[in-house]
Order: sequence, then structure tokens, then C-alpha cells
Amino acid sequence: MDGKLVIFSAPSGSGKTTIVRHLLATNPNLGFSISACTRDRRGRTEENGKDYYFLTPEDFKYRIDNDEFVEWEEVYTGAFYGTLKSEIQRVWNSGKHVVFDVDVMGGLKLKKYYGDAALAIFVKVPDEETLRQRLTARGTETEESLSKRLFKVHFEMSFQDQFDVVLVNDTLEDALKKAQKLVDDFLLKNEIPAKATVV
Repeated sequence: MDGKLVIFSAPSGSGKTTIVRHLLATNPNLGFSISACTRDRRGRTEENGKDYYFLTPEDFKYRIDNDEFVEWEEVYTGAFYGTLKSEIQRVWNSGKHVVFDVDVMGGLKLKKYYGDAALAIFVKVPDEETLRQRLTARGTETEESLSKRLFKVHFEMSFQDQFDVVLVNDTLEDALKKAQKLVDDFLLKNEIPAKATVV
């Protein structure tokens, strides 16, 4: 039987990946949807079929033409990312509900495709200064890359009202509790909040 889908989307630095990892570690009924991409593996730690499905651009395009993706996007020229329909079915076949850690546009496409079977959660920080501090604390950003990320954040924030819930990640502990309640309400009680409920 097909299950449900819980989608977490957010601008970079909002904490969605931390939230998703926590939920996966504490909820045995959730399974992670592994994205497909055309980029090279980073270092020796990334594994095909665990971190991503690493595809050649030719294979990715073939699968697009074959209608194998629920959603996909060319993030940069020649750099494709997407969600395979077979991946969602794989998680469902294991008896679990699917949880996603995807970008904002991908999240909206998934919600549109699956409708009420999906809960779309937009994660954001309280304000831009908090986000700037979090991105800077990573130690991976130059001034130029930080500026580009913040520009993209402003663009992505304009879509928050199209999600079912806006989850404000002020303190991580509170955000984790709120995320768990949202998941419980959706999976156990079948409750989807009114559009863009802020929690």
C-alpha cells in the first residue's frame, strides 16, 4: 500500500537537513528519499544509492524523457537534481512513509503531484541576520558566495505561503519538537494544517 510523504524545504542555512536527520533517527516509520544528481561525488565519503543516485547527464536526460522523475531541476547549467518515482515506491514498499529534504521548487512540485498525500513544510530562520550568522559559521562561504546565497534566499522566501506550514527554526530544540508534532498529526490523525500555518 502506498504511504504518505513529508516534504521539508528551506533556503540554505535554515536547518532543514538537521531536522530531517533527527526525524529519521527517531521515527522508524519514516524512510528517506534519495535524490538523483549529475554532479561528481564529494571526496570518498559519498556513496551511490545512499547519499545520492549519481547519474551521468545522458542517463538523467534519458530518464526525464522516459517520465521517471516526479520532479527535477537543472540547478546550474548541466547540473541536474531530481526525485525518481521508483525511489518513492522503494520507500513505500519497505512499509514506511517518505520524508524529503529538497529545495523550495522541488518541494512545491512534489506537493502539487501528490496533493493531500503530502505535507509540505517550509523551514525558515527568524530573520536574515540569523541566517547570515549560520551560513558564516559553516566556514565554507566567501563574501561572494554568501551574497549569492542570500539573494537566492530572498527569492525562495517569496514561495513560503504556497507550503502547508511555515516552521520557524528559532531554537533547534523547539523546532525539532514542532516538526515531530507536525509529522505525528499528519501521519496519525491525517491532519494537514490550513495553508501556510506558521508554527
